[in-house]
Amino acid sequence: MKRLPGRAGLLATTVTALGTALGSFAAMGTATAATTQLNGEWAPFTRCPVDAPAMLAADGLAQTPQCVVSTSASGSIKLGNTTVTTGRTELQIGVVENADGTSTVVAPSTGALIADSATVPGGLLGLMCPSDIPAITAICRQITDSSLNKITATVESVGTPGDFDQTAGILTDKPIVSIPVRIHLQNPFLGSNCYIGSKSNPIVLRPKNLNLPDFGMTFFKGDGTVADDGEMSRINLTGSTQNDSSFAVPGAGGCGLGLFGLIDAAVNLKTGLPSAAGKNSVTLNNTQTSLAGLLAPGTAAPDAGRTLAQYWHSAVK
Repeated sequence: MKRLPGRAGLLATTVTALGTALGSFAAMGTATAATTQLNGEWAPFTRCPVDAPAMLAADGLAQTPQCVVSTSASGSIKLGNTTVTTGRTELQIGVVENADGTSTVVAPSTGALIADSATVPGGLLGLMCPSDIPAITAICRQITDSSLNKITATVESVGTPGDFDQTAGILTDKPIVSIPVRIHLQNPFLGSNCYIGSKSNPIVLRPKNLNLPDFGMTFFKGDGTVADDGEMSRINLTGSTQNDSSFAVPGAGGCGLGLFGLIDAAVNLKTGLPSAAGKNSVTLNNTQTSLAGLLAPGTAAPDAGRTLAQYWHSAVK
C-alpha cells in the first residue's frame, strides 16, 4: 500500500476525516449477505448507493460523490444494565461533499447497517425474570429450554445519518456523525414488534475516535483494476477504536402479545430502561474503513455522480 503522494494530500485530509468516522456504528443482529460482487478495488463497496438521486446529481465541483464501507470484527454495546458483545459489523453509505465544507450522507435503500447476530446474555430469563408481575412469573416458569430463552438483538437503521463533521474524523474525542437506530429484540414470548427505540424516538449514536487510524492509498481504473494512472482513488484506514457514551436509550415497547404492556414493564425494570445519557456506551474494535472516489472529480463535471455510478456498474462481475 502506498503512502499518500503529494497530488493527493488535500484529498487525504478529507478522506481520513470521513473514514475514521465510519467504523463506529455499533450493530447487533442478523447479517444480510450482499449479492453484488465487484472487481478489484471496488470489491468491498457492494452496497454503495451510487444510483441514489443525490449521488447522481453531484457535479464534481459544488458536490463530490464518494463511496464508503467500514467494518469492525468485534465490539460491545451497553444499554442500561445490559451489555452485549457484538460480532462483525458493516456500514456502507454514500457521501456527497459540498463546496461549503458540509457533507450529505446517502444511505442505501435497505439501510446503512448489517451485522452478525448477537445473543443477549441470560436470554429472556436474564431480561425480565424473576418478576413480581404474575403474568410474567407464569412466562418465566415456561422457559424450560434454550430455544425459548434465547433472545437475539438486531440494530436497525431508522433514518439517514447526519451531523457529519469531517474535521472530527482526524481528531480524537469529538463526535463525528450521528446515526439513528432502534434495536429489535426477538424471542417467541416477545412477539414480532419488540423494540428498544423507535422511528420517532430512536437511539442516536455519535461516535468519536479514541485513537487515530493508520492509512494508505491506492489508485485504480474505473472497473476496479489497480493502476497508478487510474481515474479512481481508494483510501484505506485501519486500526482505530471508536466509542460513544453520550447517547440516551428509551424504554422497550411493543413486547409481548396481549399482555397490555406487562412485558415492556418487566423488560424495562430488569434492564434499567429508559437509561439517561452517560449510562450507556458502544465500542467498536479495530475498525477497517475504505473510501472510493474520483481522483479528480472536477474533470468529470458536471457529470461526476453519473461517472462514479458508471464506473461502479462496470466493475460488477
